[in-house]
Amino acid sequence: MTQLLHAPVLVVTDHTGDEASGYTLTPASSQLLTLARCLTDAEVVAVALNPAPDLAALGAQGVRRVLVPDLGDHSPRVSAVVADAVRACLGHVPGAGATLCVSNYRGREVAARLAAQLSSGAAVDVTSVEVADGELQARKSALAGSWTTKFHVTRGMPVIAVRPSSVEAQDVAEPTRPEAVPVPVEYSPEALAVRVVSSVEQTGTGRVSLGEAQTVVVGGRGTEGDFSPVEELADLLGGAVGATRVASDEGWVPRAIQIGQTGVSVAPRLYIGLGVSGAVHHTVGMQSAQHIVAVNDDPDAPIFEIADFGVVGDLFEVVPRAIEALRAAGVGN
Repeated sequence: MTQLLHAPVLVVTDHTGDEASGYTLTPASSQLLTLARCLTDAEVVAVALNPAPDLAALGAQGVRRVLVPDLGDHSPRVSAVVADAVRACLGHVPGAGATLCVSNYRGREVAARLAAQLSSGAAVDVTSVEVADGELQARKSALAGSWTTKFHVTRGMPVIAVRPSSVEAQDVAEPTRPEAVPVPVEYSPEALAVRVVSSVEQTGTGRVSLGEAQTVVVGGRGTEGDFSPVEELADLLGGAVGATRVASDEGWVPRAIQIGQTGVSVAPRLYIGLGVSGAVHHTVGMQSAQHIVAVNDDPDAPIFEIADFGVVGDLFEVVPRAIEALRAAGVGN
């Protein structure tokens, strides 16, 4: 029998957009809300860091109460601002059993700050969470992926930052009509000491973002700089394009799509590595994928040790034939 907490869970959500175009709940936040519902039989309360949260999407996740902290002129890009805002929201959720947030750059900082303020414990880059013996237990990889750890916070309310795509988002059968509740915030000197002068959203590629993709196709040294097979396969599968550090160092692709110890960490349902050797500094950022497929012309490439399905061959011969077979099967139509 599945164990559940008997305490409310607070979820810090992220939105894209602006006041002019409207705000949209991110897929990673929908996944986080689905996870929260699976952890408790009590209320799941959302925190929205914008004045007009996506109530329809939040209702589809069964949320009944959305706390909207008063950010004033402060930017939600500043972790100290968000930590203060979330702490104020916790005052409206007495006895909260946990606080969840997305494990992105800001989320990891917020988790650390909030846990320090509450004299509690924080865990980041978590790939799974469950309830056992009445407490939350989390899993994550450690030591460059050499170990998978299972642990729990021993003091205070757990603050857990979960990797995007670790959970598949599922809407509730009967959507709710969430109530937006304004929350006043008293900001700390650390939050007041930072002012964002300007920010520009990075131009999108039209593909799903790397951190939120359910399918990621990655190119490595074996592409020799030609990422066209990587991009074509990713587009056919509705996935994101990633790269190894070598590909980024060579200037073949933007640094923003580098996966690994010094890049982005991903946990998709399907990872496909094309010409990727599988060096540990790369695999630490992708080995939480549910299914790993590798194509490499070196039969001794380390990536085959962790691959669920491997093809030894030239990616420029293998991938076009795979794409042809996928299209014949109706994929992408």
